Amino acid sequence: MRVKVLSRNPDDYVRETKLDLQRVPRNYDPALHPFEVPREYTRALNATKLERVFAKPFLSSLDGHRDGVNCMAKHPKSLSTVLSGACDGEVKIWNLTKRQCIRTIQAHEGFVRGMCARFCGTSFFTVGDDKTVKQWKMESPGYGEEEEPIHTILGKTVYTGIDHHWKEAVFATCGHQVDIWDEQRTSPMCSLTWGFDSISSVKFNPIETYLLGSCASDRNIVLYDMRKSTPLKKVILNMRTNTLCWNPMEAFVFTAANEDYNLYTFDMRFLESPVMVHMDHVSAVLDVDYSPTGKEFVSASFDKSVRIFPVDKGHSREVYHTKRMQHVITVKWTSDNKYILCGSDEMNIRLWKANASEKLGVLAPREKAAMNYNQKLKEKFQHHPKIRRIAQHRHLPKSIYCQVKEQRIMREARRRKELNRRKHSKPGSMPFVSERKKHVVAVVK
Repeated sequence: MRVKVLSRNPDDYVRETKLDLQRVPRNYDPALHPFEVPREYTRALNATKLERVFAKPFLSSLDGHRDGVNCMAKHPKSLSTVLSGACDGEVKIWNLTKRQCIRTIQAHEGFVRGMCARFCGTSFFTVGDDKTVKQWKMESPGYGEEEEPIHTILGKTVYTGIDHHWKEAVFATCGHQVDIWDEQRTSPMCSLTWGFDSISSVKFNPIETYLLGSCASDRNIVLYDMRKSTPLKKVILNMRTNTLCWNPMEAFVFTAANEDYNLYTFDMRFLESPVMVHMDHVSAVLDVDYSPTGKEFVSASFDKSVRIFPVDKGHSREVYHTKRMQHVITVKWTSDNKYILCGSDEMNIRLWKANASEKLGVLAPREKAAMNYNQKLKEKFQHHPKIRRIAQHRHLPKSIYCQVKEQRIMREARRRKELNRRKHSKPGSMPFVSERKKHVVAVVK
């Protein structure tokens, strides 16, 4: 014989102390809550409005450079340490918790073109206009010691970029060609070239660590395999790509920052068309960096703004700008997924929140529960017109706003012209070309 009995866990309704809130058992039968959806909609609307009210992303400005900030590098082991290189050859190491410079090195004559930290965090490498590659200790020199590099390699041409292998004592430089170096040798292990133009950026893949990608000024994105002595394949775009960044979670995916105001996310196995075209900037995109989750990336542009894009969306979810910020040259997303650093023309490094309305500091359990509840409500009602309008609205500087409007008119005119041509042409003579395939000229293997 089976008997049904009521069984209750006392933790669900007994207070631990008399100061606690009374725990009320809830019956989730929808018949008992006829106004639940309107009530939740109102809460979602209020949560969306409050999110915009509390959206204050700018945290602080790190000033101390005497020339424009040209490149930055993250410390692989320490969240609070970041390195920056300026156009006057000066390298600074910053402590983000104290928000001050802890060390300054006069590293090069002329621009610091690129920098990267060793995977163990004990040293870092810089390249500059003086045709040298220098390796420096991460710790400050002791009392009475000179500030000198551990190693200096003198090259034949100017190096424009550098990146270190994620697991081995190997690094790659680019300039006239891509050179792979062993840390213990003064000549490259191998040199890779495909075409004759200068290469602006080279990046190691963080997952498949023997893969490299590089961007050349002849509009190519070239992929290399370190185990082979020849490049793998290249994709040629309509305009020049300034830099690229590999997705830290998906081995074959990378995003390229282009001169035609767009960013292109490619899967290296299918280079015929990009996975996604991200188009919101109104000037050349100069730098791009992925979040550690691999779900979003941040881009820096010549239009004096920083934008955050979800990987699978064509438009940005956030745009950061200030009155004083000039052309943003370099950008980095910190390894704890909370902050964004950008370096710009007017000698400042700015620290932003990755989530503009996020509250910093310790959260009480009830506060955390309320935030999670509000987040779920916003996700549930995100496609409602009123909530979507409030969530997506961003105030833009007048210059960007006017350029966005102008580009919209130009895009519409191009579309109208194409429709008219197709209407007055022989059927089938003008095939439809998708937005993704328009920008790719050719793929060479």
